[in-house]
Amino acid sequence: MNTTQQHLSIKDIQDDILLLKDGGGALILQVSAVNFGLLSDREQIAIIGSFAQMLNSLSFSIQIVVISERLDISSYLNVLDKARRAQINPLLSEMIAEYKLFIQSVVKDMEVLDKNFYLVIPLFSLELGLVSSKQTLEQKIKTVLLPRRDQTIRQLNRVGLTAVQLRKAELIKIFYSIYNGEITEKPTGQEVKPQDLAVRLKNPLPPTPQPANQKPPLPEPQPVPSIVTQNAKTHPFVVEELEG
Repeated sequence: MNTTQQHLSIKDIQDDILLLKDGGGALILQVSAVNFGLLSDREQIAIIGSFAQMLNSLSFSIQIVVISERLDISSYLNVLDKARRAQINPLLSEMIAEYKLFIQSVVKDMEVLDKNFYLVIPLFSLELGLVSSKQTLEQKIKTVLLPRRDQTIRQLNRVGLTAVQLRKAELIKIFYSIYNGEITEKPTGQEVKPQDLAVRLKNPLPPTPQPANQKPPLPEPQPVPSIVTQNAKTHPFVVEELEG
């Protein structure tokens, strides 16, 4: 009985390195992205020049892979609903509702895609030559690929990009999603709690009574307070009162 694994070129994954059926190997780096369109002309020219220098400095072949995944943002819309219901400020509640309508209109008109960028460093079997045993082959593949990985990461850092080698569990997840075509759900972070979304206001203290013949003291100058936004990364709808 034929299986999908028989059509794959991957034999095994050892120490986060792909072992191929033809005797070669490869490792995969996940690379960060740069919004090239928002950069100035000078910045764009600098990045293009640095990237060209990086390619010219390599003495081995690389492969650049871009994977686009269609996202299911229904859970994100549910988070917005919870945020709107928990918000006691009517203005902020209306803003959340309008933002949800905007997201729904965007999703209706076009697909929401998540792009991931990977760089593959292959090692062909012809580069390895004849190897006596399987253990020797795996050790030789690791000895050749790891210096190439370090050199590539250093060159990408010069361009302003960060690269991280994918681990075994991450590689299995990526190849599984490629061959099964699953829809990736957008992460929503921590659970939304109403007390974290509501506007927190402090009860003012009653004024201290002063004698009729005594003038009230002049107020001392106070430093400019800073805005507290502790949960801004997880819950963008938190409004804190200024400390005064």
